[in-house]
Amino acid sequence: MSAALALGDDALVLSHRLGEWAGHAPVLEEEVALANIALDLLGQARVLLSLVGDEDELAYLREERAFRNLQLVEQPNGDFAHTIARQLYFSVYQHLLYERLAAGDGEFAELAAKAVKEVAYHRDHAEQWVLRLGDGTAESHERMQAGLEALWRFTGEMFQPIEGLDATGTTGTTDTAGTTGTSGSGSGVDWAELESVWLSAVTATVERATLTLPTGPRTGAWAAGAGRQGLHTEPFGRMLAEMQHLHRSHPGASW
Repeated sequence: MSAALALGDDALVLSHRLGEWAGHAPVLEEEVALANIALDLLGQARVLLSLVGDEDELAYLREERAFRNLQLVEQPNGDFAHTIARQLYFSVYQHLLYERLAAGDGEFAELAAKAVKEVAYHRDHAEQWVLRLGDGTAESHERMQAGLEALWRFTGEMFQPIEGLDATGTTGTTDTAGTTGTSGSGSGVDWAELESVWLSAVTATVERATLTLPTGPRTGAWAAGAGRQGLHTEPFGRMLAEMQHLHRSHPGASW
């Protein structure tokens, strides 16, 4: 499995999911924010997929089993709190991962260095909304907790090693804010260390929001790593059909 394909598919699929909020977000300001995050992710996806092949063909002509995205990012938006829970889990993971890649000298270092600032915004956006909803009204608290619970089982897959991104002598140091610096060369990732830092950061945000971090299993729909193997959940097939419909209906068309 190509690391560029895995990371690119994560960004592409989540971008589409966030784009589904257009015209449906709770307030206009949030509609703009979600659209901007979706565009950031789409830009990342285009660069990553272009490293593998033709970006349009990879996005619009592959079958479901050929996608290597995490099952987490393909989950339906649900209510706004559900979307924010998905954003918290993924954006903290992506921010920490890109920090490590940017600090190395591997093939993704340049991309990660450019993307890490926008991903930091994605993380801050999610964290601020978790705090607002968790420590808000009784209903917002209940919905935010429900979102965290519903998506928790998909988080373990994020820390399954991706070929080409395994640790190559890099080490990490963590400060009290959960920000991690990386030393060493290459593009290697210590996945156990990444998971530990992610868990600490997410726990801190959840507890500040007066919420409770779920404690159930984190093994996805079938087994950890299933999305990376091309095994996806039922909602993904419907999302993919919608995303690919126009391109497949008019093959070879151009604007």
